[in-house]
Amino acid sequence: MATYRTQIQWGGADAAWHDDADLVIVVQSRNAVIPDKARPATGTQLSWSGPQGNATITFFDDGARFQGSAQFPGEGPVGFRGTAR
Repeated sequence: MATYRTQIQWGGADAAWHDDADLVIVVQSRNAVIPDKARPATGTQLSWSGPQGNATITFFDDGARFQGSAQFPGEGPVGFRGTAR
């Protein structure tokens, strides 16, 4: 399980970042994509879509951070980034 402190950004590339809810991730199948007790590898990409919103993110620095975009119900798309806790 990887837990990230997240921030969102709206209003363009130079706009301020705003704290958002933590993101907790575990993805396992035949192999652990995002292991139960570790972070994802650099370059790992993750996308999801559902009633609670959608996002596409890419992990960097041995999973210490991610960057991407997200869209939550009733809102426009935003920049989305996170730092491992």
